[in-house]
Amino acid sequence: MSCPGCYDPHKDNTITKEFISKSPQETLDFGTSIGKALKGGEIILLNGDLGSGKTLLAKGIARGLGIDPAYTVVSPSFTLMNIYKARLDIIHVDLYRLDSDDVYELGLEDFMDREHIIIVEWAQRSKDFFQGDVIEISIEYLGEQARRIYLGTDIF
Repeated sequence: MSCPGCYDPHKDNTITKEFISKSPQETLDFGTSIGKALKGGEIILLNGDLGSGKTLLAKGIARGLGIDPAYTVVSPSFTLMNIYKARLDIIHVDLYRLDSDDVYELGLEDFMDREHIIIVEWAQRSKDFFQGDVIEISIEYLGEQARRIYLGTDIF
């Protein structure tokens, strides 16, 4: 894979699904199918190069969780954390600008329960912090619009 520290779908005995997205719409739709399958308490760790589609996948997950269409899901690169109301409240976090120890100051422990879904972009920066029902997703460039998405879970 092209991003250092990304989830390697070929290690461990984790069940891994691979999806080839040929367009941004397919990535969004794949995220929607993930969101519909979530039951509460999952922590989704998104990894991939800059511009690979992490936020687009998060938008799809939010859509699958029934977010109000009036809300625009945006990258929390500068706010660090965005909270969205949906079937299960979504805590959307971006660790790109943080050191691994900074994640402890975000207060994410308060959201690690069955009423929330946590979506973490640039998760490799502090992967060991997250405990529980963790779903690791890596996105790899295949071309201008195509992506390979590795889903390390048995959610489907």
